[in-house]
Amino acid sequence: MSLLPILRFPDPRLKKVAAPVARIDDGIRRLARDMAETMYEAPGIGLAATQVDVHLRLIVVDASETKDQLLVLINPAIEVQEGSQKCEEGCLSVPGIYDRVERAEHVVVRYLDLDGSEQTVDASGLLAVCLQHEMDHLQGRVFVEHLSQLKQLRIRNKLAKQARITA
Repeated sequence: MSLLPILRFPDPRLKKVAAPVARIDDGIRRLARDMAETMYEAPGIGLAATQVDVHLRLIVVDASETKDQLLVLINPAIEVQEGSQKCEEGCLSVPGIYDRVERAEHVVVRYLDLDGSEQTVDASGLLAVCLQHEMDHLQGRVFVEHLSQLKQLRIRNKLAKQARITA
């Protein structure tokens, strides 16, 4: 296993829409393991393949306190969205930036597991937010795009300043 480099907003590669995974093979399983290792090391609770510059519909999520409930979702699709909640979100591709985003309170997501079997996850609260956040990445969206234009501009300026300081 190996750690993967995470793309940073506003990298244009984060805007790419991910293609469906056509075949679940050892390469996809290796990618999922590497993504999970990268997510845990970062540390984060979710990571989309788009964030590691692989434009396939694959996400890994573990919103548990104990970090032992890894979900690998291949070709995820939201079947049910209900309610509304506003939660503070952050993102491994937008380090150090947090803001409140409105999402569905409850979702049911259909996906394939690493064996190619169709599964569903019924999620509320933090897990529902995380699933929606990561699935946004597969559509080429970063959470800051849910914010006002002014907030987006401030975030871009802050990240540009951080990049100049660390360069």
